[in-house]
Amino acid sequence: MTSAPLPRILRRRGEPEYPTFLELFFDLVYIFMFSRLAASLAENLTLRGAAQTAVLLLAAWWVWVLTAWLTDLFNPRLPIIQATTLLVMLGTLLMAIATPFAFGRYGWLFVAAYFGIHLVRDAVLIPGTRVNRPIQARSIRVFFWFGITVTPWVAGVFVDENARLVLWSLAAAVDLGSARIGWPTPGLGRTELASQIFTGVHLSERHRAIFIVALGELILNTGTGLAGSGFTAGAVATGAVAFLSAVLLFQLYFQRVQRILAPPSVATVERVRSGTSTSYTHLVMVAGVVLVSTGTSLVIDRPFGRAPVELMVAILGGPLLFLLGTVLFDAVVTGRVLWSRVLAIVVLGALMAPATLLLPPLAALMLANLVLLITLVGEGLAARSRPVGAAAPA
Repeated sequence: MTSAPLPRILRRRGEPEYPTFLELFFDLVYIFMFSRLAASLAENLTLRGAAQTAVLLLAAWWVWVLTAWLTDLFNPRLPIIQATTLLVMLGTLLMAIATPFAFGRYGWLFVAAYFGIHLVRDAVLIPGTRVNRPIQARSIRVFFWFGITVTPWVAGVFVDENARLVLWSLAAAVDLGSARIGWPTPGLGRTELASQIFTGVHLSERHRAIFIVALGELILNTGTGLAGSGFTAGAVATGAVAFLSAVLLFQLYFQRVQRILAPPSVATVERVRSGTSTSYTHLVMVAGVVLVSTGTSLVIDRPFGRAPVELMVAILGGPLLFLLGTVLFDAVVTGRVLWSRVLAIVVLGALMAPATLLLPPLAALMLANLVLLITLVGEGLAARSRPVGAAAPA
């Protein structure tokens, strides 16, 4: 451990670990972001549209992750960190505005906002940590890798839609993938993946908050769609089923989290490897909720009749993707496979083909909820018969 003084902006031991009101306020912009992503996918529910939405979600998620890490490593009660968070929030709002047209005429706005966010953050952190070179090196490494990905991000603005998708997919993969290898940088090495740099309680609470935000977008999208539907019988039924979907997703997430994570009163730390892993598993869960929201908005418009294959894939694939994220999260935290949810994933996958041929959209949505409900009840009964002790994050 270095004997150099700690930077003034660093979070100190013993400080409150729960998210501040400003951090929760920051998360509100992601309701708009997720809503724009779901609406964009609903407008272009094709394989290409799904790929484009995935790339934009990866970029938006990376901004959220780095902001969560920012307020985890640095004191979120300092004015300079609060101002940085608000500027990142403004940049995220601009990204969300550009999202539906990011692969069209507003690609430049999406990229400008994305890199403006990173420049603002690093312009604060790199000078602010200069008194301690090892700590400063963490921010420099991240900045170095953004210097690498700026080329495909910017180049994508000046090419056609297909080439833009290829370039931006590569850039997003490098942005997220570089964290998994510690951002190796010439002259500075890499961040040690076993180092303890995350506050366990804070990071866990941030992940729970962003998942609640995703569910909030699902409820908002359902209510908006129902309000504009004329309150036909099919639309009302779909709205009720969609609300049940949100309740089941909420219960499946928090029921498991309460069983496997240490109580909030227990001080814990997260290592780099597990900290990035839990963030990425939550990305999969949130992507599932966004896909559920997309499917719900389309079912409200057309609850009956023959549905296209892509709509059925969205209806059943959303819960499947969410369950996959929970299985990955469970594996990261406990090192075990949650077989009840693996079985539910298999069932949802197996139902896609017959559902496409036989069921109207509303019935498929109800079938997906039935699988989630059976999984929730089954896990609850198993927990009562064989209690599982809480486990601290790995």
